[in-house]
Amino acid sequence: MTEAQTTLSPADTGGDLPSPAYFGPSTQRVRVETLVRLRWLAITGQLFAVIGVYFGLGYSLPLMACLGVICLAAGLNLYLWWSYPRAARISDRRAALVLGFDLVQLASLLYLTGGLANPFSVLLLAPVLISATILRLPTTVALGLFVSVLISALAMWHMPLPWGDEALPVFPLVYRMGVWAALLTAIGFICTYAWRVAYESRKLANALVAAELALEREQHLSDLDGMAAAAAHELGTPLGTITVVAKEMSRAVEAGSPLADDVALILDQAERCRAILGKLSSLGTAPDEMIATKTLDAVLDDLIEPHRMFAVPISVRTEGEGELPVIRANPALSYGLGNLIENALDFAAEQVRVSANWDANELSIRIDDDGPGFSNDVLARLGEPYVSKRPSSDGSREGNGGAVGGGLGLGFFIAQTLLERGGASVSVSNRAPDLGGASVRVTFPRAALERQPRFA
Repeated sequence: MTEAQTTLSPADTGGDLPSPAYFGPSTQRVRVETLVRLRWLAITGQLFAVIGVYFGLGYSLPLMACLGVICLAAGLNLYLWWSYPRAARISDRRAALVLGFDLVQLASLLYLTGGLANPFSVLLLAPVLISATILRLPTTVALGLFVSVLISALAMWHMPLPWGDEALPVFPLVYRMGVWAALLTAIGFICTYAWRVAYESRKLANALVAAELALEREQHLSDLDGMAAAAAHELGTPLGTITVVAKEMSRAVEAGSPLADDVALILDQAERCRAILGKLSSLGTAPDEMIATKTLDAVLDDLIEPHRMFAVPISVRTEGEGELPVIRANPALSYGLGNLIENALDFAAEQVRVSANWDANELSIRIDDDGPGFSNDVLARLGEPYVSKRPSSDGSREGNGGAVGGGLGLGFFIAQTLLERGGASVSVSNRAPDLGGASVRVTFPRAALERQPRFA
């Protein structure tokens, strides 16, 4: 139960490509201009057909009634043209109402001009075919059922077919039922075929977009790899200077001085920075498997230990089916989860909770805080580089990613990308309003984490 949520998985970075729904409902909305242009085409055709039959062929038909029905369609078209911007997209529901009006308008013309005996009755397929190519499947099914009702009604009730002075042809019941069945069959087959082709086309387009996003994310990470190596080289010298100066200060400061704790903290953090720089140079190493494996609670304890000095306490809870999972050491995993825990500490008011659950197939680690949570604009873009909501220098928390003193959002981007490389899926959400805060859930397949037997 959340206010908003975004889920990112291996599908986003090279796994099975997401379905068209992944890109949101707006990707399948139809432009108003498309419907307007199609209707102008239909109106022009109807007008030429009515005038051609009445004046060209001399057949008798209710001309004014037919022109009135055509004018209704033109009026709706003008309303849409003036009421919406040309590039505006309307929802599935409104598009279905517009196409439903087209069906009623065309059925009214057919009622006035012979019903299913009119050769133009095949045009009843057009609005449903349009729906099959641009709208969702439930909408297309609903329009298909609606046009089936209209076709059945036209088979029973309609005005005489326009004809000349000779005797009006009489179509036997079997023929009329055949036309009725043919139209219904055509609606089912053609629209299903059109929907499937359009769906495959959208799926391919979405797959290309997903691939482009994945390549863009990998390019960002590749660029950051070089930046990290350069930063590690450049930071070595000033970090050594800080350590030397801090040690000299610790010898100069008396044991009971208020500055003693601050100097000790500086030394501790300098050692931590040295350890982090050391990890950067060992990310590509492959330590012995037996030495590089730990139980889940030991891994979590190692991740939390550097943060125990913070004023915000961290609670840990682990439970699941069977024994504790044994996890292979993975610097990318350690960095990813550690960064998420650090982010939670930055925003928590009183407590951060880390909970781990597992079953035979999956291991899920959830990190909750009781802070302000994510704003909707940040949540929608979280995981992209340079999107951040860290506290700025004046103490406020901005989500612009460019506030002075604020973070750039690179930490979450790198953490997410590294975790997904390891097969994890990352789900970010706001907790229920009565609880407050944010929640990050990382789910791994156990086979991707656990130690494999040395001899299979």
